[in-house]
Amino acid sequence: HVQLVESGGGSVQAGGSLRLSCEAPGYTYDTYCMGWFRQAPGKEREGIATIDSDGDTAYVESMKGRFTISVDNAKNTLYLQMNSLEPEDTAVYWCTADFTGNGWTHTYWGQGTQVTVS
Repeated sequence: HVQLVESGGGSVQAGGSLRLSCEAPGYTYDTYCMGWFRQAPGKEREGIATIDSDGDTAYVESMKGRFTISVDNAKNTLYLQMNSLEPEDTAVYWCTADFTGNGWTHTYWGQGTQVTVS
């Protein structure tokens, strides 16, 4: 059951850029923490970055510099800008969101989007 809608994946040559989008339609909450993960063939899923409703961001050290996480609150959309892509960035990318209210937290995932760098 897909609860976040991802888009923007595809194929790109090494050195190119892609921007992934993740829309969270219709959710109401007090605060959130949203992030991106990826899983390359034959490897474990790894985190990339997170952003919270205060605008604070955190990156896995190896992802710093080339990847930028951002959010457009008016559009309820999370983004991941990926620059200087390398073949090692080939993976399925997922977005996730923790929405928090008064005494509750709900976690949602996107459907995953394939990024292929050649």
